[in-house]
Amino acid sequence: MTENANPLNKYFRQPAIYVSLPSKTDYPPEVVTKSSTGEIGIMPMTAKDEIRFKTPDALMNGQGVVDVIESCVPDINDAWQIKSYDLDTLLVAIRIATYGETMSIGFTVPVINEQVEHTVNLPAILDEIQKVKVQSQITLKDGLKIKVRPLTYRDMTSTSLRTFQEQKMYTAVQDSQLPDEEKAKRFNEAFKKLTDLNSEILLKNIESITMADETIITDAAHIKEFVDNANAKVIKEIETKLMGLRSQGAVKPLKMKATEDQIKRGAPASYEVPVTFDSSNFFV
Repeated sequence: MTENANPLNKYFRQPAIYVSLPSKTDYPPEVVTKSSTGEIGIMPMTAKDEIRFKTPDALMNGQGVVDVIESCVPDINDAWQIKSYDLDTLLVAIRIATYGETMSIGFTVPVINEQVEHTVNLPAILDEIQKVKVQSQITLKDGLKIKVRPLTYRDMTSTSLRTFQEQKMYTAVQDSQLPDEEKAKRFNEAFKKLTDLNSEILLKNIESITMADETIITDAAHIKEFVDNANAKVIKEIETKLMGLRSQGAVKPLKMKATEDQIKRGAPASYEVPVTFDSSNFFV
C-alpha cells in the first residue's frame, strides 16, 4: 500500500454511469478532457454538492451548477463553457448516478387544476436526447446561411440573471410612487437594456454568414451591422430558427393523457408537462 494512502479510499465514489454528450465532446482540452470512447464518467453527488445545489444565490448566478458538474464529472474542467445543448444530459446523468433511474415530478392538470405526481424514467429521457443529431447551421428564405455558435452555460446564466434584474427593476418602478414622467423614463431605459441584451445574445449565437455567392462573413463588426440594419422579418426569422436550435439536447415535455374522470371534469384529453430540474424535484 502506498505510504499515507487512505485505507477508506475504496469507499470513495466512482463513476456510476457513462454518457455521451450531444456535442460528442467537441471541446478544447481545457474545457473537456478528450475521451477515447467518446463517453464521460458521471459520479454521484457528495453531501457538499447537495448543499451547493440547494443554495439559492449559487443557483441563480450559476456557480452552484458549475461546482456540482465539475465535482461529478471529472473530465469537465470548465463547466462555464459547456454548450447549452449538453447541459440537460449532464444534469439527468448526475441525478441517475446519485439517486437512481426514476424521478417524481408534480404538476397541475390543466383546466381542473388537480395536483398530481408522475414518475419519470430518466434513462428513457437520456435515450431520447441521444437520438438528437445536433444541427449547427440555419438557412434563411433569402438564401443566407448562418453558422451557429452554441451558447455556453455562462451565456445562458448571464442572460437569465440580467433579464431577471431588469424585470425586477421594472416591477419596482411600476409599484413605486414616482411621477408618471419619471416612470416612463425608467420603463424606456429598462426596455432598451432588454432590447440590447437580445441583440447581444443573437450576435453571440452567430459565428459566420455565407452569402448566395459563397462569400463567408466572419467579421464581428460586419455581422453586427447586418443585425442592426436588416429587415425586421429577417431578424425574426433568424431568432425563431436559432430558438429551435437552442433547444437541441433539452429534455422534451412529457405527453400526458387525462383519466376519464379528469376529462369529465373538463381536463383536455392530452396535454404536455415540462420536465425541469430544480430543488423541488432534483433531490430525493
